[in-house]
Amino acid sequence: MSNPQNVTRKAMADFTAPLKHSLFKLDGREVVIVGDIGVDEYTLGQVRRISPEAPVPVVEVEKEESRLGLAANVAQNISGLGGIPRLISVVGDDAGAAQIRGLLNVAEVPTDLLVIDRSRPTTRKLRVMVQNHHIVRVDYEQKRFLDATIETEVLKNVERALESPKVVALIVQDYAKGVISEGLVHACVKLGKKRGIRILADPYRSTPLEVYRGVDVMTPNHDESVALAGIGGDELRASDGTLNDIGARLMTAIGSTTMVITRGRDGMRVFEGGVITDLPTNAKQVFDVTGAGDTVIAALALAWGSGLSLVESCALANIAAGIVVGKVGCVPCRRSELENVLNSL
Repeated sequence: MSNPQNVTRKAMADFTAPLKHSLFKLDGREVVIVGDIGVDEYTLGQVRRISPEAPVPVVEVEKEESRLGLAANVAQNISGLGGIPRLISVVGDDAGAAQIRGLLNVAEVPTDLLVIDRSRPTTRKLRVMVQNHHIVRVDYEQKRFLDATIETEVLKNVERALESPKVVALIVQDYAKGVISEGLVHACVKLGKKRGIRILADPYRSTPLEVYRGVDVMTPNHDESVALAGIGGDELRASDGTLNDIGARLMTAIGSTTMVITRGRDGMRVFEGGVITDLPTNAKQVFDVTGAGDTVIAALALAWGSGLSLVESCALANIAAGIVVGKVGCVPCRRSELENVLNSL
């Protein structure tokens, strides 16, 4: 069968043996994560009547949950996989900050590198749900860049984290809340390259690509990659819908020879030095894709930084993502779960 896209297709079983024998390399490795963090709050209940005050449903609360979101979810995935996360972000001086510190402590994520910005609230997203249906979402946040003083504190904490000889990778996690700026990323790239560690970025679809220039690899999903590359529908049809042109554009824009594009049920496509590899999805059932991208970049950074090849690291990340999409909400992949899947392949 011809392969006009010049893509090598791998089976997940191809990686079973090497990954089983390499998992120990992840133990105790440190990964620095820089980016926006927040809390995902869920209020769950039943609706049995309409309010007499206004034509709106009355939700009778039965359960409340709080989970780590955004870059905090990346950090708890690093911890769950056996690594040590060094999370650097900004929180407010409020109850949300105390809440997120408590959740991070439970997830065994150190909080000593969080910077307090009294001019902004800690990001929180409250979802009111009835039988898995959203009734309303309430966002507590300010989307604006950090002022110079706060950004300087953030950068100092990056420098402090990178002093550890155990650090093997640095992740730039961008959700466009204001922590990630072009200046901060370029400073992180400079510091990371000086230390000789892997630098990865999970980009935001509307952030200019020059912001990420200098990172070793980005991990956009399919829709994000299309938006970032500025490729329209006509161009996609002209190239038979392949991601090869998109990957090439993205790599040229950030000055890298590597790129990883996640594709949901179609797995992921890995670009490395002119070699293109497709990995199939490893998900057995999909309940919720929330946070899957966080799991991918966490596992990829930890594995790649620990000495696994890029494709092996992507295979590991693929398995980890397949685990978390079988759950509901932002939840980390545990090392034991990863081992169980590897033993079943």
